[in-house]
Amino acid sequence: MSLFQFTSRRLVSQAYCGLKPPSSKKQRICLEMARPNSNMADFREVFAKAKHIAIITGAGVSAESGVPTFRGTGGYWRKWQAQELATPEAFARNSSRVWEFYHYRRELMLSKQPNPAHIAIAECEARLSKQGRSVVVITQNIDELHRKAGTKHLLEIHGSLFKTRCTSCGNVAKNYKSPICPALAGKGAPDPEIEDAKIPVENLPRCEEQGCNGLLRPHVVWFGETLNSDILTEVENELEICDLCLVVGTSSVVYPAAMFAPQVSARGVPVAEFNMQATPATNRFRFHFPGPCGTTLPPALARHKTEIIS
Repeated sequence: MSLFQFTSRRLVSQAYCGLKPPSSKKQRICLEMARPNSNMADFREVFAKAKHIAIITGAGVSAESGVPTFRGTGGYWRKWQAQELATPEAFARNSSRVWEFYHYRRELMLSKQPNPAHIAIAECEARLSKQGRSVVVITQNIDELHRKAGTKHLLEIHGSLFKTRCTSCGNVAKNYKSPICPALAGKGAPDPEIEDAKIPVENLPRCEEQGCNGLLRPHVVWFGETLNSDILTEVENELEICDLCLVVGTSSVVYPAAMFAPQVSARGVPVAEFNMQATPATNRFRFHFPGPCGTTLPPALARHKTEIIS
C-alpha cells in the first residue's frame, strides 16, 4: 500500500472541514521543495503527456465570477463571518438566520455565470475525453459553476447550495426553487444594518417526502462536520491514478482538501498551482502561475500542438 493510500484512507474515516495550520515548523521544512517553475512552455510539455488529470479548485476560481469568498477582510454577511454561520451549532441556535444567509447565496448564484477558468476546464475535459484521456474536477466550491460550465466528472467535497438535506428523514434532494420557500422571499440582504427576519421554524424550508415535513438544511459541509466518506474515497482513487494535478484558486488552508495536492506531489507527480498569490503549499509544487485563474488557466489547458482531434 502506498503512503498516499495509507494517509488518505485514514483521513476518510476522520476527515472534517476546518482551518488547520501545518502541525510543526519541522514538518513544513521537510515537505518544502525548490522554488516552483513558472515557465508555461515547461508545463505544457507535461500537460501534453498526461493521461489522468486531477484539478482541485477553491473559492478563488469563483471569485472571478463575482462570488463572495466570505474570507478575510470584508468577508462578512451582515455582522457575521461565514465561520460563525456555517456550523451545526449556529443552525440549532438560529435556523432562520442561517437560512437567510444561504438564501442570499443561492439567489446570488442564480445570477452568476462561469468565468474563463471554469469554461477552460470544462472544454479541456470534453476535448481530452475524445482522446482517451480523463479530467476530474475536485472542488471545495458549493456554487455549481463548474457544472454550469459543462464539467461532467465533478466531485463536490463540500456539497452544493442547490441541494437540501432533511434533518428528520435524511433525504437529499436537488432544489433550484427561487425563493426556496415563500417566507424567505426578499430576505437575506447582506447589509449589516438589516435586522434578522426571525422566521418561525415551521415556515422555513420543509421536506416534501410523503409524511415527513421535517426541517431542511443546506446540503453542505459545515465547519466541524465530517466530509462524505464515499466522496473522499472517490477523491482518493482519482488522486492515486492521476499523473498531473492542478490546484486552482485555493488558499491551501482548509483541511482536509489542503492535503490532497501535497500528497500527490510527495509521490513524484507534477503539481501546478494557479493562484493570485503564493500559498503555504506553493514550494511543495513543481509549477506556480500567479495571477487571475481566468487569465492563466485557459492558455495552460488549450489544445496542445501534439493533440490529435478525431
